[in-house]
Amino acid sequence: MIDRPIDILRVFPVRKTKSQKQAFRDAIQSYLAAVGYDAAIEKGKMGAKNIVFGNPETASYLITAHYDTPAAMPFPNLITPCSFLPFLGYQLLITIMILLIAFMPGLILVSLGMRADNASRIWLLSLYAILALMLIGPANKRNANDNTSGVVTVLEIAKSMPESYRNKVCFVLFDLEEAGLIGSSSYRKAHKKQTDNQIILNLDCVGDGNEIVMFPTKKLKRNPVKMDWLRRISGSWGEKSIRIREKGFAYYPSDQKNFLYGVGIAAFRRSKWAGLYCSRIHTKKDTILEETNVNILRAAIVSLITCGAVN
Repeated sequence: MIDRPIDILRVFPVRKTKSQKQAFRDAIQSYLAAVGYDAAIEKGKMGAKNIVFGNPETASYLITAHYDTPAAMPFPNLITPCSFLPFLGYQLLITIMILLIAFMPGLILVSLGMRADNASRIWLLSLYAILALMLIGPANKRNANDNTSGVVTVLEIAKSMPESYRNKVCFVLFDLEEAGLIGSSSYRKAHKKQTDNQIILNLDCVGDGNEIVMFPTKKLKRNPVKMDWLRRISGSWGEKSIRIREKGFAYYPSDQKNFLYGVGIAAFRRSKWAGLYCSRIHTKKDTILEETNVNILRAAIVSLITCGAVN
């Protein structure tokens, strides 16, 4: 049972198997009914089941997060969204590590007398197995930031949204983001006409860091009216801040990429060598969910929607 959104961290820390997801969806529907929403489950490709509350047909805004949890990884999914060289270097390092790990079984078999062509097949199978484990392997048991933080924030915003504005907002909790943005692509396909004009605020890993950054899509950046609307919440919020990444290298891989006017929203720490970074997700160290971040985003997004619509 969920009395407050933050209870998800304790009651549903892992949402990966069919039974775990079903129990979570049932609890979310009960919670939403108590705060005035009728939640529907929309099915998508590859078994995705999105939780939709609000009216997709009349909404001007979508507020979203993915609720599925990732597979455990032997190394963190380091994200440096605004620094190209650290981003490229880490991706190359991970690629080399995966290739070397996959190469080892074939090398051992060659040393034991197996023909090289057969060993190469073993290498390919090992590579496919490693990649599969990274996507659909055993669940990571710590998911406070990725993405319990986003789910909690969406639910807090929904609860706080005044009744008179609820027809303008639709909330969606996407399934199968970790398998390749599948839930959001299914939603986009089912609601293409509506989402062609809606602004999507996608919350993913907002729980760990003092700098909350918004990553608008290229099309959104080219729309001055929508960007001016988004800038209303940019600035300092106590010891923390909300900023928009408008210029320079920016790469944040999440569900907003499936929408024309998508905005990825995430929280980061900062270092001298990497700039903004997120480093603990997909590992057992993903244990931080700062409720201050949730409260800031709840206040900011409710204010954004209620203090003047975007044209």
